[in-house]
Amino acid sequence: MDARLKVSHTVAAAVLLVVMAACSDNSDQASTKGTTAPATPTAPSAPTAGAPPGAEVLGTVRTGEPFTVTVVYSNDPADDPDRWQFTVRSAACGKPLDPAVMAHAAESVGSPTPTPTPEAGKQFCVVAMDALNVGKSEAVWNADGSVSLNVGDTRYTSSSEDADYALDYAQYYADKGQTGPTFGRNPGSRGPAHGVFQIPTGQQPTSIWVTSGPAITTSDGVQPGYLVLLK
Repeated sequence: MDARLKVSHTVAAAVLLVVMAACSDNSDQASTKGTTAPATPTAPSAPTAGAPPGAEVLGTVRTGEPFTVTVVYSNDPADDPDRWQFTVRSAACGKPLDPAVMAHAAESVGSPTPTPTPEAGKQFCVVAMDALNVGKSEAVWNADGSVSLNVGDTRYTSSSEDADYALDYAQYYADKGQTGPTFGRNPGSRGPAHGVFQIPTGQQPTSIWVTSGPAITTSDGVQPGYLVLLK
Protein backbone atom coordinates (compact mmCIF):
# COMPACT_ATOMS: atom_id res chain seq x y z
CA MET A 1 0.00 0.00 0.00
CA ASP A 2 1.07 3.50 -0.77
CA ALA A 3 2.58 5.09 2.39
CA ARG A 4 0.54 8.28 1.89
CA LEU A 5 -2.75 6.33 1.71
CA LYS A 6 -1.84 4.41 4.88
CA VAL A 7 -1.20 7.62 6.78
CA SER A 8 -4.50 9.08 5.51
CA HIS A 9 -6.46 6.07 6.81
CA THR A 10 -4.75 6.36 10.20
CA VAL A 11 -5.60 10.08 10.53
CA ALA A 12 -9.21 9.48 9.55
CA ALA A 13 -9.58 6.76 12.17
CA ALA A 14 -8.15 9.04 14.88
CA VAL A 15 -10.53 11.85 13.94
CA LEU A 16 -13.50 9.44 14.09
CA LEU A 17 -12.51 8.30 17.60
CA VAL A 18 -12.25 11.92 18.79
CA VAL A 19 -15.68 12.77 17.38
CA MET A 20 -17.25 9.66 18.98
CA ALA A 21 -15.70 10.51 22.35
CA ALA A 22 -16.98 14.07 22.15
CA CYS A 23 -20.50 12.86 21.33
CA SER A 24 -20.37 10.41 24.19
CA ASP A 25 -19.33 13.16 26.64
CA ASN A 26 -22.08 15.49 25.44
CA SER A 27 -24.65 12.71 25.70
CA ASP A 28 -23.59 11.92 29.28
CA GLN A 29 -23.76 15.60 30.26
CA ALA A 30 -27.18 16.03 28.65
CA SER A 31 -28.42 12.93 30.43
CA THR A 32 -27.10 14.19 33.76
CA LYS A 33 -28.63 17.63 33.31
CA GLY A 34 -31.98 16.13 32.42
CA THR A 35 -32.21 13.94 35.50
CA THR A 36 -30.83 16.22 38.23
CA ALA A 37 -33.28 18.84 39.55
CA PRO A 38 -32.03 21.78 41.62
CA ALA A 39 -32.99 21.55 45.31
CA THR A 40 -35.81 23.86 46.33
CA PRO A 41 -35.55 25.11 49.93
CA THR A 42 -38.67 24.51 51.97
CA ALA A 43 -39.58 27.12 54.57
CA PRO A 44 -40.30 25.63 57.98
CA SER A 45 -43.98 25.65 58.87
CA ALA A 46 -45.18 27.71 61.81
CA PRO A 47 -45.97 25.75 64.97
CA THR A 48 -49.69 25.11 65.35
CA ALA A 49 -49.91 23.10 68.60
CA GLY A 50 -52.78 24.66 70.53
CA ALA A 51 -54.88 25.56 67.50
CA PRO A 52 -58.18 23.64 67.36
CA PRO A 53 -58.07 20.81 64.79
CA GLY A 54 -59.23 22.07 61.42
CA ALA A 55 -58.95 25.75 62.34
CA GLU A 56 -57.29 28.18 59.96
CA VAL A 57 -54.31 29.79 61.69
CA LEU A 58 -54.39 33.42 60.58
CA GLY A 59 -51.05 34.15 62.17
CA THR A 60 -48.60 33.25 64.91
CA VAL A 61 -47.39 36.00 67.26
CA ARG A 62 -45.66 36.25 70.60
CA THR A 63 -46.44 37.93 73.89
CA GLY A 64 -46.39 41.70 73.43
CA GLU A 65 -47.05 41.58 69.67
CA PRO A 66 -50.40 43.04 68.50
CA PHE A 67 -52.73 41.21 66.14
CA THR A 68 -56.18 42.03 64.76
CA VAL A 69 -59.26 39.83 64.66
CA THR A 70 -62.53 40.44 62.84
CA VAL A 71 -65.66 39.13 64.55
CA VAL A 72 -68.72 38.66 62.33
CA TYR A 73 -71.97 38.19 64.22
CA SER A 74 -74.40 38.58 61.31
CA ASN A 75 -74.63 37.58 57.66
CA ASP A 76 -76.29 40.89 56.91
CA PRO A 77 -73.81 42.87 54.76
CA ALA A 78 -75.21 46.08 56.24
CA ASP A 79 -73.84 45.11 59.67
CA ASP A 80 -70.24 46.14 60.22
CA PRO A 81 -68.13 43.39 61.81
CA ASP A 82 -66.33 44.05 65.07
CA ARG A 83 -62.58 44.47 64.75
CA TRP A 84 -60.23 44.28 67.72
CA GLN A 85 -56.49 44.69 68.02
CA PHE A 86 -55.30 42.50 70.88
CA THR A 87 -51.96 42.30 72.63
CA VAL A 88 -51.35 39.53 75.16
CA ARG A 89 -49.39 40.96 78.07
CA SER A 90 -48.96 37.97 80.37
CA ALA A 91 -50.24 34.60 81.51
CA ALA A 92 -49.65 34.17 85.25
CA CYS A 93 -50.22 30.73 86.78
CA GLY A 94 -49.97 29.13 90.18
CA LYS A 95 -50.98 32.17 92.22
CA PRO A 96 -54.25 33.07 93.96
CA LEU A 97 -56.56 35.38 92.07
CA ASP A 98 -55.75 39.04 92.68
CA PRO A 99 -56.76 39.77 96.32
CA ALA A 100 -57.67 43.38 95.43
CA VAL A 101 -60.04 42.14 92.72
CA MET A 102 -61.64 39.60 95.03
CA ALA A 103 -62.01 42.17 97.85
CA HIS A 104 -63.66 44.57 95.41
CA ALA A 105 -66.07 41.82 94.34
CA ALA A 106 -66.98 41.08 97.95
CA GLU A 107 -67.51 44.76 98.64
CA SER A 108 -69.83 45.13 95.65
CA VAL A 109 -72.19 42.45 97.02
CA GLY A 110 -71.91 43.73 100.58
CA SER A 111 -70.90 40.45 102.17
CA PRO A 112 -67.76 38.34 102.57
CA THR A 113 -67.15 35.79 99.87
CA PRO A 114 -65.07 32.61 100.15
CA THR A 115 -61.55 32.73 98.78
CA PRO A 116 -61.62 31.24 95.27
CA THR A 117 -59.94 27.87 95.04
CA PRO A 118 -59.21 25.93 91.87
CA GLU A 119 -60.40 22.39 91.24
CA ALA A 120 -58.42 19.56 92.80
CA GLY A 121 -55.15 19.10 90.96
CA LYS A 122 -55.57 22.38 89.10
CA GLN A 123 -54.12 25.90 89.36
CA PHE A 124 -55.50 29.26 88.34
CA CYS A 125 -54.02 31.06 85.35
CA VAL A 126 -54.90 34.67 84.58
CA VAL A 127 -54.32 35.93 81.05
CA ALA A 128 -53.99 39.72 80.78
CA MET A 129 -54.61 41.36 77.41
CA ASP A 130 -54.89 44.84 75.96
CA ALA A 131 -57.88 45.39 73.65
CA LEU A 132 -58.22 48.27 71.16
CA ASN A 133 -61.41 48.73 69.15
CA VAL A 134 -60.28 49.26 65.54
CA GLY A 135 -63.77 48.77 64.09
CA LYS A 136 -66.41 51.27 63.02
CA SER A 137 -68.83 51.03 65.94
CA GLU A 138 -69.03 50.26 69.64
CA ALA A 139 -68.22 46.63 70.35
CA VAL A 140 -68.31 44.20 73.28
CA TRP A 141 -65.88 41.30 73.76
CA ASN A 142 -64.71 38.89 76.46
CA ALA A 143 -62.49 35.81 76.58
CA ASP A 144 -65.28 33.44 77.62
CA GLY A 145 -65.66 30.84 74.87
CA SER A 146 -63.38 32.61 72.42
CA VAL A 147 -59.96 32.01 74.01
CA SER A 148 -58.14 28.88 75.11
CA LEU A 149 -54.99 28.54 77.21
CA ASN A 150 -52.86 25.68 75.93
CA VAL A 151 -50.30 23.27 77.28
CA GLY A 152 -48.81 21.88 74.08
CA ASP A 153 -51.75 20.62 72.06
CA THR A 154 -54.09 20.37 75.06
CA ARG A 155 -56.52 23.30 75.21
CA TYR A 156 -58.25 24.68 78.31
CA THR A 157 -61.20 27.08 78.14
CA SER A 158 -62.89 29.02 80.94
CA SER A 159 -65.61 27.31 82.96
CA SER A 160 -68.71 29.32 83.90
CA GLU A 161 -67.15 29.92 87.32
CA ASP A 162 -63.88 31.06 85.74
CA ALA A 163 -65.88 33.45 83.53
CA ASP A 164 -67.47 34.94 86.67
CA TYR A 165 -63.99 35.57 88.09
CA ALA A 166 -62.97 37.24 84.82
CA LEU A 167 -66.05 39.47 85.16
CA ASP A 168 -64.82 40.45 88.64
CA TYR A 169 -61.55 41.58 87.02
CA ALA A 170 -63.45 43.59 84.39
CA GLN A 171 -65.59 45.31 87.03
CA TYR A 172 -62.58 46.06 89.23
CA TYR A 173 -60.67 47.79 86.42
CA ALA A 174 -63.77 49.59 85.14
CA ASP A 175 -64.34 51.09 88.59
CA LYS A 176 -60.72 52.24 88.53
CA GLY A 177 -61.39 54.10 85.28
CA GLN A 178 -59.99 51.44 82.94
CA THR A 179 -63.09 50.15 81.21
CA GLY A 180 -62.42 47.05 79.17
CA PRO A 181 -64.22 45.41 76.23
CA THR A 182 -66.53 43.44 78.55
CA PHE A 183 -68.56 46.63 79.02
CA GLY A 184 -68.08 47.93 75.48
CA ARG A 185 -65.55 50.19 73.81
CA ASN A 186 -66.03 52.79 71.10
CA PRO A 187 -63.79 52.94 68.01
CA GLY A 188 -60.30 54.08 68.94
CA SER A 189 -60.78 53.23 72.64
CA ARG A 190 -58.81 50.60 74.47
CA GLY A 191 -58.97 48.81 77.79
CA PRO A 192 -57.74 45.74 79.69
CA ALA A 193 -59.22 42.29 79.20
CA HIS A 194 -58.68 39.25 81.41
CA GLY A 195 -59.34 35.57 81.07
CA VAL A 196 -59.29 33.11 83.98
CA PHE A 197 -58.40 29.47 83.30
CA GLN A 198 -57.48 26.34 85.22
CA ILE A 199 -54.73 23.99 84.10
CA PRO A 200 -53.07 21.06 85.91
CA THR A 201 -50.81 21.97 88.83
CA GLY A 202 -47.13 22.05 87.92
CA GLN A 203 -47.68 22.62 84.21
CA GLN A 204 -46.84 25.76 82.29
CA PRO A 205 -48.93 27.10 79.39
CA THR A 206 -47.19 27.30 76.04
CA SER A 207 -49.65 29.26 73.90
CA ILE A 208 -53.00 31.02 73.73
CA TRP A 209 -55.59 30.62 70.97
CA VAL A 210 -57.68 33.70 70.24
CA THR A 211 -60.46 33.02 67.78
CA SER A 212 -61.46 35.46 65.06
CA GLY A 213 -65.13 34.81 65.61
CA PRO A 214 -67.87 34.93 68.24
CA ALA A 215 -66.74 31.55 69.62
CA ILE A 216 -64.05 28.94 68.99
CA THR A 217 -66.65 26.67 67.37
CA THR A 218 -69.94 27.90 65.92
CA SER A 219 -72.70 26.35 63.81
CA ASP A 220 -70.46 27.10 60.81
CA GLY A 221 -67.65 24.99 62.25
CA VAL A 222 -64.28 25.76 63.82
CA GLN A 223 -63.48 29.44 63.46
CA PRO A 224 -60.09 30.81 62.36
CA GLY A 225 -57.85 32.55 64.85
CA TYR A 226 -54.40 33.55 66.06
CA LEU A 227 -51.92 31.50 68.03
CA VAL A 228 -49.98 33.50 70.63
CA LEU A 229 -46.75 31.83 71.70
CA LEU A 230 -45.91 32.52 75.33
CA LYS A 231 -42.39 33.52 76.31
